[in-house]
Formats: sequence, structure tokens, C-alpha cells
Amino acid sequence: MDQADKLRKMVKEQATPRRVARVITVTSGKGGVGKSSISVNLAIALSRIGNRVIILDADFGLANIEVMLGIRPQYNLADLMFRGKTLTDIITSGPENIGFISGGSGIQELTNLTRDQIVYLIQKLVELDEKADIIIVDTGAGIADSVLEFVAASSEVLLVATPEPTSITDAYALLKTLNRKTDVSLEDTVIKMVANRIDTYEDGKELYDKLSLVVSKFLKLKLEYLGALPQDSVVSKAVMKQKPAIVLYPNSHFSKTLTSFANILCENKDVNTESKKGIAQLFTNLLRSRIKK
Repeated sequence: MDQADKLRKMVKEQATPRRVARVITVTSGKGGVGKSSISVNLAIALSRIGNRVIILDADFGLANIEVMLGIRPQYNLADLMFRGKTLTDIITSGPENIGFISGGSGIQELTNLTRDQIVYLIQKLVELDEKADIIIVDTGAGIADSVLEFVAASSEVLLVATPEPTSITDAYALLKTLNRKTDVSLEDTVIKMVANRIDTYEDGKELYDKLSLVVSKFLKLKLEYLGALPQDSVVSKAVMKQKPAIVLYPNSHFSKTLTSFANILCENKDVNTESKKGIAQLFTNLLRSRIKK
């Protein structure tokens, strides 16, 4: 059996019943809207209600996750693929039982993998599905190919936007570009918007309504509303201290709202079991064009 046959067999095996993690991809149309802060604090909120959570930092240009946690990982995804490290080696322990994996240069180098490396990577990511209940993928911001590919390969996406006009237009630009991708099917992709740094919860709903209106009118995408996060000074204070806000300020409006988001996301976890594809399937989708060769 050659490598192409092995890859096809692995894709077919994704359809067989096995335990898979729920993958939530967090993205935004522009940088500086609080995407990584939401990823980190949401991970802890999900961990507190009994989930095994791992964050994959897929923003290879910046190291926001490790900066916010104040932890420098010894190894990253590139070490798994190219330097013989195991999956356990590259998972760094974070606060309150969460783990995180630094993408490092490994995300950028995905397009250069040999078939042997693709086989190895997907086999290891099947192991990651076994180690976590929920995997949060923190993408880069904007409409770069690396961001769009992760979003397009995901079945569950959180889109973060703020009331700033540029944030709204950039969020729509991301959705518009995603909608134009002809090589992926988005029928099963659930995109939930998070309105961040708003003054009132009504403002958050108004922000969603504006974006949803143009999306429903011009795009073939489904946009849902998760909720709004208030403008809260504790977030910037926590970033300066390199500790998650939900740990330092558990009674803040921000922390309480993130906790409610975690509960909402987990309310219907059993209902959507069939739609869960796991992190191995996400990367299989990312690399599908190479698997078909």
C-alpha cells in the first residue's frame, strides 16, 4: 500500500465511530479585537465545568497565547512534525488544567509536508482527539490563506468583532472571502458571532443584527449570535500581568459573561455529536488537496 492509499484509508477511517474532540475555531476579521483573550479565558471557563481543554495557537505570526499565559512552551507543532517530539512533549500545561500547543512555524509549513509527514501528523492528531473533550483553535486575524483554510475546515467557528467600523467591515470581508471559496462546503459550518468590548448588551445585539443583515442578503452563510462581552478594564490589566482575567478577576462582568458562554456552548453538546469531526478531521480537510494526489 503506497502513501496515497494510506491517506485515503485514513480519511475513510475518520467516518468510523471513534471518540473525537469538539473543535471550536476562534477567528476575527482584524487584529486587536480580543480574539486570543477570548480563546484563553473561554478555555478556562470550559475546563471549570468539567471539560478537558487544549488550545492550539494557530497564529504562527504571533505568540499571543503564550504571552497571555506567561508561559513559554519548550516545543511546538514543528517539533512534532520535523524533530521527533511526541504529542505529549508539545502540549504545555496551562492554568486550571488547560493545555496549549504552540503552532510555531509548523502551521506555516503545512503546505510543504511530504505525504509521509501528513500520514504521521494525522495519526498523532487522532491521539489528540483522545486527550481532549474540546480543542480551541486560535487563528490569526484577517483573510490570509492560513486563516481562511482553518475556518473553512472547521464545523464550529466563533467570529469576534467589536463596534469599531473597521472591525465590522473586516468581519464581513472575512465572511465574504470565505463564501467565495469554491473548494469547500460550508453547509455544516456553524458560525457564531461574539460582540466584544461593547457598552451595553443591547449594543452587542445591534452589532450582530447589522452584520447578520448583510450576510443573509448577500452571502450563503449562516450567522448565529453567541452573545456580547462588555468593555471591562480587567482584561487589559490581566494581559499586562500575563494571567487570564477569569483567574485574576473571577467576579468581573467579563469573567461572568465568558462563564455563561461556556455553559451555552455545552448545553447542546450531545445534540451535535454527529457533526463533531475532531482535530484530526480538521487537518485532513486542510490537507485534502494533497491527499487526493
